[in-house]
This record gives sequence, structure tokens and C-alpha cells, in this order.
Amino acid sequence: MRVFVALELPAPVREHLALVGGGIPGARWEPAENLHLTLRFIGELEGAPLRELHDALAQVRCEPFPLTLAHVGCFPPRGQPRVLWIGVDEPAPVTELAQRIDRAVRSIGLPPDARKFAPHVTLARLHDAPQQRLAAFFAHHGLLRTATFDVDGFALHSSVLGHGGAHYRVERRWGGT
Repeated sequence: MRVFVALELPAPVREHLALVGGGIPGARWEPAENLHLTLRFIGELEGAPLRELHDALAQVRCEPFPLTLAHVGCFPPRGQPRVLWIGVDEPAPVTELAQRIDRAVRSIGLPPDARKFAPHVTLARLHDAPQQRLAAFFAHHGLLRTATFDVDGFALHSSVLGHGGAHYRVERRWGGT
């Protein structure tokens, strides 16, 4: 099973973000139900290692904190953009939570994440998106912000890749999510 740890977004926040989709040829917009903030990608895991992961994640404390999504951007920062995202207004609390989760994941012998953590929510995946359309999107949505919401937990998700993109399912929650 392909798994990752993420923050779930409240329905009003997901719906708000879904409304900005459109207007960029070559963009595949994430459906509202798929929007989340990945804290740690893990990959394929089954059986005993998956149970060990559940036990390790159960030890991670998630002190409640407010979160506001803001500031749109693209990955990679140079070259042809492949991902359109919205970031986090105050990254410190979510980064600290991601670090605690990463330590828990590594404590059961899984390798560290190769990429530096950059808190964001993927809005769309891009394929040859015209630069002028991206510039227009940034001009129109550059100051995009969501309502502030409280984070008091996280979830382990599984993903199945299909023709229309990935389908996510919550496998287990910790905290108040």
C-alpha cells in the first residue's frame, strides 16, 4: 500500500481552494476531496512495517495550532513548472509537526525523506502550461488566503494511482482530525 502522512483540510477550505481552479491549459486541477497538506511521504508499506508505523505515529504529539494557507507558487522554482501550490502563512508549527513525524518514521528504520520539507497544498499538476496564463493566474490569485483553521491532529492516507489521477483514503487518524 502506498502511504503518506498528511493534514486534512476542513471542507470549507477545500471548497474555497477548488474555486480558483481553471484558466490554465495543461493544468490538471486536484478535486476538492483530494486537497491535503503532506507532512511525510512514506511509499509502499504493508504488514508488520505498516503496523510499526501506526505504533510510531501514535506516539507523536500534535499540540493544536492555527493554520492559514496563503501565497501561491510553482515547483520547481526554475524551469518548466510542474506543480501549482498554495503555501502556509506561518510555517513553524506545521514544520515542527512534520519533523516529529519524520523522527517517528525513521525510528522504525525507514529512510529519511530525500526532499526538504516545504509545507504546501498541491492545487494542480502542470504539463506545458503557457507562461502567460500562469502569470495571469498569479496576478489574479497572488494574494489568495484561506480562512484560518485549527490543526489538532494528522492522518495516514493511502493512495491508488488511476487514469484520472490519484485517489486518497484515510487509513487512520491521530488527534482530533
